[in-house]
Amino acid sequence: MKNLETIQNPYNDDKVMAACSIFGAMDRSGKRFSGDRVIKAIRNMHVRGNGLGGGFAIYGIYPNYPEHYAFHIMYEHAAAKEETEAFLSEHFRWERAEEIPHYPARRISNPPIVWRYFLTPGNTKPEGKSDDDFVVERVMEINTRIDGAFVFSSGKNMGVFKGVGYPENIAEYFGLADYEGYLWTAHGRFPTNTHAWWGGAHPFNILDWTVVHNGELSSYGTNRRYLEERGYACTMHTDTEVIAYAVDLLMRKHGLPIEIVAKIFAPPFWDQIKRLSKAEQELMRALRQIYPSLLLNGPFTIIIAHQGEMIGLTDRIRLRPLTVGEKGNLLYLSSEESAIRLIEPDLEKAWIPSGGEPVIGRFEAKASVESTAGM
Repeated sequence: MKNLETIQNPYNDDKVMAACSIFGAMDRSGKRFSGDRVIKAIRNMHVRGNGLGGGFAIYGIYPNYPEHYAFHIMYEHAAAKEETEAFLSEHFRWERAEEIPHYPARRISNPPIVWRYFLTPGNTKPEGKSDDDFVVERVMEINTRIDGAFVFSSGKNMGVFKGVGYPENIAEYFGLADYEGYLWTAHGRFPTNTHAWWGGAHPFNILDWTVVHNGELSSYGTNRRYLEERGYACTMHTDTEVIAYAVDLLMRKHGLPIEIVAKIFAPPFWDQIKRLSKAEQELMRALRQIYPSLLLNGPFTIIIAHQGEMIGLTDRIRLRPLTVGEKGNLLYLSSEESAIRLIEPDLEKAWIPSGGEPVIGRFEAKASVESTAGM
């Protein structure tokens, strides 16, 4: 894990709290498509970033290894790689390992060594422990105990590609226009509270959950302490990391649907709760009592993705932008409508969701885009 205290912002930029660009595209039929249009869309929001972070998450990218955990790991030096691979050999069965292909790209300098590994849990997994829990524990162990190593992607049939640079530079560096997936998310970063380094770019990932985020959470300290008490090592000093881990905890471990998770992250105000039905009031009060430390306080827009689902959500008074577009099976989420219309000029539908109202795209024959206004 990189020592964040040694990294400085080379451009000495001031904070721009409302910046960052986010974009998501999903084919709800599951058809895979290349990343060239997604790259074009996120490039259109170039001015929202400052070149200190860009990245992409792609789902359906590894169809030949659908049941293997695809670890993307960045190394600062060869010794970190050697130690990490010894650790992986102890705890996992390997199917394949290779350096992630990369190419010369503008604005990319001093990149880390980046490899990918296709793995299944080995004999050290305790009886009764799920594969997912075992993988999360091993990811946390690598990221906290092995100096110079960082696992930044660990899901099945998906991958995160990110680094320091504008998103179009990162796409060029990793050759992402040549990849295909049925769901893409992208992020252009303008760091506010943390230093710029390759691991700190978005998306943030654990298992197949990814989050891209525009905003700043004043609840970070509370959120972080709650998650660390439950086994998540929040090593990045960034609010986006805690959102990714909170999603994993609530949706995977606690089994809550996104409609409920949205009410935990961005609950209605108390005067709004008073106007709900008695049953809804009881539910909202229960969520506030059980999960008060996972309320996301502050301005934010996030796109959450995992296998078969893409979700957009803003804070409850919508202090950060989110626009939704649809055409056929394609669903788009974006900081700016212009980015959607650049690649899909003839949208069938476009709208701005209300604050705290999740927009959910799913693999479903019907109701594949849901809006939970009034829940």
